[in-house]
Amino acid sequence: MKIIVGLGNPGKPYEHTRHNIGFDVIDALAKKWDAPLATSKFNGMYATVHRPEGKVLLVKPLTYMNLSGECVRPLMDYFDIDVEDLIVIYDDLDLETGKLRLRQKGSAGGHNGIKSLIQHLGTQEFNRIRIGVSRPPAGMKVADYVLSKFSKEDNIVMADAIDNSVNAIEASLSKPFLDVMSQFNGA
Repeated sequence: MKIIVGLGNPGKPYEHTRHNIGFDVIDALAKKWDAPLATSKFNGMYATVHRPEGKVLLVKPLTYMNLSGECVRPLMDYFDIDVEDLIVIYDDLDLETGKLRLRQKGSAGGHNGIKSLIQHLGTQEFNRIRIGVSRPPAGMKVADYVLSKFSKEDNIVMADAIDNSVNAIEASLSKPFLDVMSQFNGA
């Protein structure tokens, strides 16, 4: 069984903000696979999807970004999912808006959601899809920036980033993540 986790914050004020791009990817997958996230457990909403490649759990933690590990770890334990079957999707300030960077491991890089996952999983070695949101303009606080919505122009770029992320996730169900990285890095 695979677990695909999109990071974000629950609630209307956070919908479609830079920090919630992980939620947007999960929503796109759920729509494409006709699998609404209708089940709630361990402070998360999820759907179990039966795919030809095997079962997949789509997850949106409802713990708020900084406590994401408090949802993901118990779900992985409950469903007996190994860390190598985890993919996490989240925003990255250090990448140009809309660019993807797939990695198999790494530090939190200042991202509190990833920091929480590393703390709760006890490892930095898990698959991830980072989606670029760029840095805030001079004088704007990072927190205000990541909780703001995209411009019209950026929305177009981000729609492609979401599609590319969905394609990368689907590819990862039947290919080693290393091969998926080669195919989608920089998309």
